[in-house]
Amino acid sequence: MRGGRKHFTHSKMMAWVAFDRAVKLVKECGCSAGENIERWLSIRDQIHAEVCERGYNATKKAFTQVYGSDALDASVLMMPLIGFLPVTDERVRGTISAIERELMQDGFVLRYRPQEAGVDGLPGGEGIFLPCSFWLADCLHLIGRKKAARELFERLLTLRNDLGLLSEEYDPIGKRQLGNFPQAFSHVALVNAARILTKKDEPAAQPEK
Repeated sequence: MRGGRKHFTHSKMMAWVAFDRAVKLVKECGCSAGENIERWLSIRDQIHAEVCERGYNATKKAFTQVYGSDALDASVLMMPLIGFLPVTDERVRGTISAIERELMQDGFVLRYRPQEAGVDGLPGGEGIFLPCSFWLADCLHLIGRKKAARELFERLLTLRNDLGLLSEEYDPIGKRQLGNFPQAFSHVALVNAARILTKKDEPAAQPEK
């Protein structure tokens, strides 16, 4: 983002992931982290509490792009996928509903609306963001809306080129792929969605206390 320094909810959430997975790795491999593991646990829990307190907008009933904002960002759809909060949490469900309601365009998902968020620092609009569209399909499946999840997933598959490749974004009006191409991020999201929609994978487990 080029719009100045802000506390982005997604960035904080991914910092939480780093500490959470470090703790899990140490426990699973049986190696010693000395005093670090207690510090990592403390930092992980501090980040979690901060995001839940400052990243959630009770009026919007959704986690927002930055602390203290009402602008949405579909990157927070990763929240139940990484195990930050369960998909049964009402705040997560509210976020999914808000993103579906406000960031859907032509059957796909914008990451955010630059005009509303005021964080881009660049003129012009954005295409729909392919990874976020796959993440919405994941979330819809996990909350039990499997038909809607499958329909979105299959729409996304039709955007691939003749080699089966995807870019970062897509222009539904010009019918063309935009941004970095091919984009590994989009393909990782596709593979993960295929696993979740076929019940061969589940979102990350909640952290141990």
